[in-house]
Amino acid sequence: MRRTQYLFISLFSLSLVVLAVLLQQFGYQNTPFLPCPLCILQRIGYLGIAISCFLAAGIPPLKKIFHSLALTSACFGVIIAGKQVWLLSHPDSSCGIDPLETWINQFQLTQALPWLFKADGLCSAQLPAILGLHVPEWSLLWFVALLLVLLITFFRKP
Repeated sequence: MRRTQYLFISLFSLSLVVLAVLLQQFGYQNTPFLPCPLCILQRIGYLGIAISCFLAAGIPPLKKIFHSLALTSACFGVIIAGKQVWLLSHPDSSCGIDPLETWINQFQLTQALPWLFKADGLCSAQLPAILGLHVPEWSLLWFVALLLVLLITFFRKP
């Protein structure tokens, strides 16, 4: 993959995190979108992709290693977003206030950047759909797309 493609994927992943923070801060249709523990883990997945692709663009000799890390982050995101979509389709289940939320909220990074990493919401909360899909469904869609792009380009010869 070329440097510009890595930078595009990095900026795209960062823009998805920015969109999540904007939804958290301003809401949608007068509904606040408070992040749950799974939402925070998805943000970490997107940031992992963004940082890995940025480093792959900047350090060409280690490109395959950083590409592998981006792939790992995308796989992580697919698993987490898939779990949250499953929770949405099974309203009797919930991650609720559980040890995962307590664990995430105790990190120093969460204390330093609560607007980005603090988990406040419920994973199974039924929030308004945006263009027909709920936020976890959009997240799963983008993680799958990024995973496919990263997987295809990993095995493509330069």
